[in-house]
Amino acid sequence: MNVIDKINEKQMRKDIPEFRVGDTVRVDVKIIEGKRERIQAFEGIVVSRKGGSVSETFTVRKVSAGVGVERIFPVNSPKISKITVVRKGKVRRAKLTFLKDYVGQYRIKERGQK
Repeated sequence: MNVIDKINEKQMRKDIPEFRVGDTVRVDVKIIEGKRERIQAFEGIVVSRKGGSVSETFTVRKVSAGVGVERIFPVNSPKISKITVVRKGKVRRAKLTFLKDYVGQYRIKERGQK
C-alpha cells in the first residue's frame, strides 16, 4: 500500500450512510460561534456527488423562504456531525442540475416502490 493511500485511509469516515443522487438527506453541521458550538440541520435533495475517496463532495439543495439554497459538503469533513437519509429517491440522472431552473414543487419517486 502506498504512503498516500495509508494517509487517505486514516482520514476517511466510516460512519457515513450510503446515499445517492435524488435522496433527501438531513446533514447536521457543527457551527462555531465565538466560544460556543452548536449543530444546525440542513435538509434537502442531493443534487450531485463528485470526486472520490477523501476529496469526495456532495451538493444538497433546499428551498428556504421561496429561494433555492445549495450547499456543497465534503463527505469526510469533521464539520459534519452526522448524515441522515430521510427519503430514498429514484432518479435516472447522475446530476439534477435542472432543479435550479425549476419553479414550483418537483416530486421525486421513492426508491423501493413502484
